[in-house]
Amino acid sequence: MAEFRFTAGRSRIARLHQAGCLKLRFPRTPGPAAEAILINSSGGLTGGDRLAVDISVGSGASLSLTTQACERVYRASRGEARIETGVTVAAEADFLYLPQETILFDGGALARRLDVDCAASSRVLLVESVVLGRTLMGETVVEGKLSDRWRVRRDGRLVFAEQLLLDGPVEAIAAAAAGLGGAKAFATVMAQLPDGEALLGALRDIIGPDGGASAFDGLVVARLVAGSGFLLRKRLVPVLATLAKAPLPLVWSL
Repeated sequence: MAEFRFTAGRSRIARLHQAGCLKLRFPRTPGPAAEAILINSSGGLTGGDRLAVDISVGSGASLSLTTQACERVYRASRGEARIETGVTVAAEADFLYLPQETILFDGGALARRLDVDCAASSRVLLVESVVLGRTLMGETVVEGKLSDRWRVRRDGRLVFAEQLLLDGPVEAIAAAAAGLGGAKAFATVMAQLPDGEALLGALRDIIGPDGGASAFDGLVVARLVAGSGFLLRKRLVPVLATLAKAPLPLVWSL
């Protein structure tokens, strides 16, 4: 659990509780915004593992939350790994949720949940990206499970809900035209920005034919697919930088 407040001209951590393998580290940044890096010291996840993150960003504060590296979900002999992330973003606050890619290995099973409660005047950028095996390592995900649930509320009203489920023959599902069309990596990006709709043209130029972007109810949502994690990141980084209007955390460097 971590709470951030804007005091004495900077966004600062006000409360912090951490336990187990999941840690937060706070690089020094030159500006008034705060940056936090999630580190899973266990080196990956498998069946039965549980991670929970609870973040609060106070009025006027600004926070970028990212991860030290890609999260790895290894083969599970039984059960599934679970990650639950809850975020509250107050009025006039900025929150960027920028975890690096999740790599699903053959036989891996992950249930992930993201719940965000934000104010109408807050600025929010969220991304989750998934890589189905490391292409350069010759890995293939034949079987596995990925459940990904998003719920975003604005002033208590549900404005974005999504439920993704890949379960069982992941390779066959991804190969289908109604699935990923043979792609091995994909990402969903959502942003609440005052001028988000004006950025659609630039986003669509970056994404190209392998994805799309749309705007509705004060939100921008983009989808990207690619043949590998590297190709996905080459387009995802400029998409995120365009929406963030700032360079991404250094851990995102290609």
